[in-house]
Parts: sequence; C-alpha cells; structure tokens
Amino acid sequence: MSQQNVEIVRQGFEAFNSGDMGRILAFAHPDFEAVVPPELSAEPDTYRGHDGIRRYFQSFQDAMDEIRFHPERFWDVGQSVVAVVRLTAKGKQTAIPVEQRISQVWTIRDGKATRVRTYASLSGALEAVGLAE
Repeated sequence: MSQQNVEIVRQGFEAFNSGDMGRILAFAHPDFEAVVPPELSAEPDTYRGHDGIRRYFQSFQDAMDEIRFHPERFWDVGQSVVAVVRLTAKGKQTAIPVEQRISQVWTIRDGKATRVRTYASLSGALEAVGLAE
C-alpha cells in the first residue's frame, strides 16, 4: 500500500508543477491540512481544506514566478510518505532565483493527501514518523 502512496505524492507534485488548480484539488482530500512552520516561512500558517490550498498557492504566486517543486527522494512509511523536496522560484519583483530544500511528511487516506507537515531538515521529518536518518 505504501508504494502506492509514494506514487500518489509524486503525482501531487506533478499537479503542483502544472499549476492546474483542478488537478491540485483532486489530489487533496476536502479535509486536507498543510502546516508551514515559522522556521521555513516569514508567514507561517496552517492551510485547511480546498480553500486553504487555493490561499496557499495564491499567496505564493503573488510573490513568486516559475514556482517548481522538485521531489528528490521518498520514504514509504505505511500511511505516510516522507519526501525531500527542492523548491525553486523567482522573485516576482526582482527576478532573483530562490531555492529552498525542505522535507515533508505526507499522510494519505483513501488515495488522497489528508495532511502535509513541512520540516527544515530530513532528520526532523524522519523523526516525526519514528525513523532515524
């Protein structure tokens, strides 16, 4: 089951990179929750449901262009998937390239993403699911 969950998360990143909100929302459960912690954002927040997903992407697109999620590695952990992701973009006003490497823990239920928690380090994400780096 978990390898299937890895493929679901991989397809989710493809949806993000497509920019197609319909595809993005189809990937996420209506009760979806995303947590962006203060160590990774000047505006930490929790985004809930499909409205939260729209708000997240809109706030990102207000500040950045050429937003791309590059998943680099996955760990399948039962109902969860740990992903190492390189995020790239360009500042909308400055065109300065931005790159950030993050780790995430995705929770999958009934073929849809129900939660994602983002971590500044791989060790933090692995620890959250009971694994060691």
